[in-house]
Amino acid sequence: MSTATPATNITDRYEFNRLAMVDLLRSKYRILDEHVLKVMARLPRHRFVPEAIESQAYQDNALPIAGGQTISQPYIVARMTELLELKGDEKVLEIGAGTGYQTAILSSLANRVYSIERLPNLAAEAESRLVAMGFQNVTIKAGDGTQGWADRAPFDAILVAASGPSIPMPLVSQLRVGGKLVVPVGGAMNSQDLILVTRTPDGYTQTNCGPCAFVPLIGEHGWK
Repeated sequence: MSTATPATNITDRYEFNRLAMVDLLRSKYRILDEHVLKVMARLPRHRFVPEAIESQAYQDNALPIAGGQTISQPYIVARMTELLELKGDEKVLEIGAGTGYQTAILSSLANRVYSIERLPNLAAEAESRLVAMGFQNVTIKAGDGTQGWADRAPFDAILVAASGPSIPMPLVSQLRVGGKLVVPVGGAMNSQDLILVTRTPDGYTQTNCGPCAFVPLIGEHGWK
């Protein structure tokens, strides 16, 4: 199981807002995975956004962070995590660490998380933040996430927090058989579909899980 318990038991002045956020995820968006909801009820999302907008951390929308990137809407974080069906013993690859919020959630639900962030400054800051919060099962590096992390493969689950024009095939190839990849895909920059890919012995299957909107996935197997 995850060793990332120190950061998930914090009581603070935003606790009421955080619990209200989770109630919305359960009642409005029908998020059913109680493990995901419990982690999000404890994890201090305001510590992953710029200090100037920390009071907005639990609102039902994405928020801007450094480098022209965003921290995803709580609903989409919960939905993507739920689709991976994590049980606690998985090795997970995340593409797009951002400030580390999604990384922290994955860390709290899986055994080991590897994360790739395209922007070196964001990668360094996310790693420092997670270490300071007590997470011990996360490794973050800067690089082209569309190529995956071949020397750490195969992965039980892969989550991509940016949208490309198509499913990045290197990521599919780095899934174990039965593993799941959740990735936003679409030709329009402001409107994509959330795709769930499941690796099979002969290739993979894919399921469209509905519309979404993400920043572009930049890289060799994404947007140039």
